[in-house]
Amino acid sequence: MTLKQKIIKWISKQVKQAGSKGVVLGLSGGLDSAVSAALCAQALSKNKVLGLILLCSSQKEDLRDACLVAGKLKIRSKTVDLTGLYAKCLKILPRGSRLSCGNLKARLRMAVLYYFANSLDCLVCGTSNKSERLTGYFTKYGDGAADILPLGNLLKTQVKELARSLNLPAKIINKAPTAGLWPGQTDEEELGITYSQLDNILSGRSSKIKSPSLIKKVRSRIQASEHKRQLPKIFKIQ
Repeated sequence: MTLKQKIIKWISKQVKQAGSKGVVLGLSGGLDSAVSAALCAQALSKNKVLGLILLCSSQKEDLRDACLVAGKLKIRSKTVDLTGLYAKCLKILPRGSRLSCGNLKARLRMAVLYYFANSLDCLVCGTSNKSERLTGYFTKYGDGAADILPLGNLLKTQVKELARSLNLPAKIINKAPTAGLWPGQTDEEELGITYSQLDNILSGRSSKIKSPSLIKKVRSRIQASEHKRQLPKIFKIQ
């Protein structure tokens, strides 16, 4: 059984065990969401997958790419523009940093995903990969919140390989990864390392990296983000 077949079988099992009617996921126009949607479409009937295109001061190219993926996979999709809601939140909240504003976008999107999932009796399918989760490159209770994570044990480079086997559009596969939190933002620029370098370190192939400072940076990110991968700490009465 191939990796693709194993993940497809796993998705089907999770949805069945939960007594759920399907899955809801965010379609960002990026690689991870496209691969997640493609796997869900093969695991379930296409009408049991809803891709939500959640605009929030988004780039037009991302909207076009998300629609391209939905059309290619022939899954149901719905566009919800959160730009106005996001602007109202910023208006009533104290001025925040660029990061806190970007995280607010991610959390608004996740709130809407769960709204639809609750209404339709579906599971929320997260799209984060192992590279992001290990380095903490996700928003806690934003894109880090989900019911199932089909790509959670795959490095970014593995997700890219899987995308090719799923026959996803080359434009999506070769697109620069971005969380879309602010204009011009890219994953690799924010991480300060390419995914190829990162995955070599995470998979124990550090000998391929000639920069000790990069290895140290990745290890520091893993340690500093440990709280993101944990459930809330609970005080225990002795």
